[in-house]
Amino acid sequence: MSNLNPKEIDQFTKDSSHWWDEDGPFRPLHKLTPTRIGYLKDRICRNGSIEGWSILDIGCGGGLVSEPLARLGAHVTGIDADANAIAVAKEHAAGQGIAIEYLTGTAEDLDTQFDVVLALEIIEHVPDPAAFVETCFHLCKPGGLVIFSTLNRTIKSYALGIVAAEYILNWVPKGTHHWKQFVKPSEIARHVRKSGGEVRDISGLRYNPLTDSFKIDPHDVDVNYFLVAGKETSASRK
Repeated sequence: MSNLNPKEIDQFTKDSSHWWDEDGPFRPLHKLTPTRIGYLKDRICRNGSIEGWSILDIGCGGGLVSEPLARLGAHVTGIDADANAIAVAKEHAAGQGIAIEYLTGTAEDLDTQFDVVLALEIIEHVPDPAAFVETCFHLCKPGGLVIFSTLNRTIKSYALGIVAAEYILNWVPKGTHHWKQFVKPSEIARHVRKSGGEVRDISGLRYNPLTDSFKIDPHDVDVNYFLVAGKETSASRK
């Protein structure tokens, strides 16, 4: 069963050729990359390195997160329902000499387990968030991590994540997000617990207009945030 909204895929497909254009429609994600990778390293790293870790990047797009993680030595698999984005990701990785397994499809198509499952900026685009979280944990090895990032459903996120980002600053194409589909941390946490997981960290991602950059804020989760969850082992459930 595919947890997929074709209209959401179409929204991104029209811009797929611009994934690696730092001044194009995915400019905010390029701005986010250093902060996102830094946070992921901090949460994933064992003995300071992710070399050898198997990581699944669900909704990988053109590979903006997959490539930096592969450069750090992780074994990365990226999957996206947008075939055009996967073609762009494969071409860019090949040009950089980076080995990444890119697949066209949805998470539900997979049956391999990974040390880390990433679901970054995607849960707000799926029809059934609860089922999506369950799929993420199915694909995570016992003792592994599932990491989400998304937009909180608050008045502040509507003002900044939609009105400002889409209509005033033109950071992302109009219609990219729908406020009613934003997901509160408490909702993801509930889905995590039902899927046999345990929330390890919730941190906000805050934009500073003075420096035109993002930083992690452990207290401000009103707009963008990360949620890190661990998958229980069979021993921990006894």
